[in-house]
Amino acid sequence: MDSSKIYAIALDGPSGAGKSTVAKLVAKTLGITYLDTGALYRTLGYVCLKNGVDVNDGSAVEQCIKDVDVNIAYNGGVQSVIADGVDVSSEIRTPEVSMAASAVSAIPYVRQKLLGLQRGIAEKSSIILDGRDIGTVVLPQAEFKFFLTASAEERARRRFDELTAKGQIVTYEDVLSDVVTRDRNDSTRAIAPLKRADDAVEINSDKMSAQEVADYICSAVNGDLI
Repeated sequence: MDSSKIYAIALDGPSGAGKSTVAKLVAKTLGITYLDTGALYRTLGYVCLKNGVDVNDGSAVEQCIKDVDVNIAYNGGVQSVIADGVDVSSEIRTPEVSMAASAVSAIPYVRQKLLGLQRGIAEKSSIILDGRDIGTVVLPQAEFKFFLTASAEERARRRFDELTAKGQIVTYEDVLSDVVTRDRNDSTRAIAPLKRADDAVEINSDKMSAQEVADYICSAVNGDLI
């Protein structure tokens, strides 16, 4: 592949697999753009919760978000999510918003609203996107596809450590329950379910650090770019 050509890396996988951390490391190493697509869904979930909307009611969700302007800003390589001109990057990182994101992401209108935004960003520069359906729906023609997974127990442990480090009061059992529930919701939804693309390389990170996963991906990409 011509190293000067714009390319895309699709990184899919279940909640808590470490996709965002790995994607940021890959983006920094390769000098490409990172797009946290999950943050976009979290933002719409957050907007619904803030307005008291039932995130399982498709019609109500559509009415709530139809005029909401969601955008991405980059400052020093760090992504921020902007909703109607307000940076909500911190507010969207709670368990409640995570579950709301899972719910609204099953609504066709929500996915369509964000699809164009994601594809538009990917057309401008080489990029890595992480999510549930990047390689299957958002960018099915991505030059590189990876599916990052780990056991539910390991993902819950990582999420629990992350939340407690931020000072949030949670129990491991509750976090594990949320992980299992979100896995079920994401895998069984009718619209763009969590699924490994047929041509994606699967990586189990149970015994790998985020840096080791990132190094593996960078080596695979660089091998093809040379």
